[in-house]
Amino acid sequence: MNNAEKIIQGVRQQGRMVLTEIEAKQVFSAAGIPVTETILAASKKEAVAISEKIGFPVVLKIASPDITHKTDAGGVKIGLKNKTDVNKAYAEIMASVRSVYPKAKIEGVTVQAVARPGIEIIIGVFKDPQFGPVIMFGLGGIFVEVLKDVAFRIIPIVRRDAAEMIKEIKGYSLLNGYRGHEPADIPALESILLKVSDFVEKNPGIKEIDLNPVFAYKDSAVAVDARIVLE
Repeated sequence: MNNAEKIIQGVRQQGRMVLTEIEAKQVFSAAGIPVTETILAASKKEAVAISEKIGFPVVLKIASPDITHKTDAGGVKIGLKNKTDVNKAYAEIMASVRSVYPKAKIEGVTVQAVARPGIEIIIGVFKDPQFGPVIMFGLGGIFVEVLKDVAFRIIPIVRRDAAEMIKEIKGYSLLNGYRGHEPADIPALESILLKVSDFVEKNPGIKEIDLNPVFAYKDSAVAVDARIVLE
């Protein structure tokens, strides 16, 4: 049993269907999918120490197996530039989350460095009742919410499928370096799509995956947030 399977089995044994962000990132990392380093801090003091170690600015997010929509609960603080910011953000996150989810199990917060800006991509998986697991690719942020600029394929996919998915979206010109902007690393995005497809094929108990955003750069791509839901 590999590391990803051990994590998923452990989550099931706890009676949970949704992996925490750290668990999801550990699973994806084991599958060869690039993710930002995310560290659990069980206290305000730990959050400050970790922030100073990895370097400012940082992002804090509530760490709880009972809370999947962290932003809606006031559980996310971004762009924290110093120790004072982290102390304040930690206190505000705890107060807000406890008011919205008074019975939630809270493990602390996750700490991660602010990723450098890139083109926002979303990669997702869902189970279709008729066709089984389907993989999705599109531009993230407002593009996916408003324009629904996404492409779909039935899993498993091969590299040609991945390349076609990327070229199908209306925002493909942005990935090619529209009006002087840096182009995205298309092969890196293809690679992530293939590894997600392979991971789901090997783990049929996956109901849903959400990598959003994935930041695409000219020489790489990395998932900043990750979500896995089990059947």
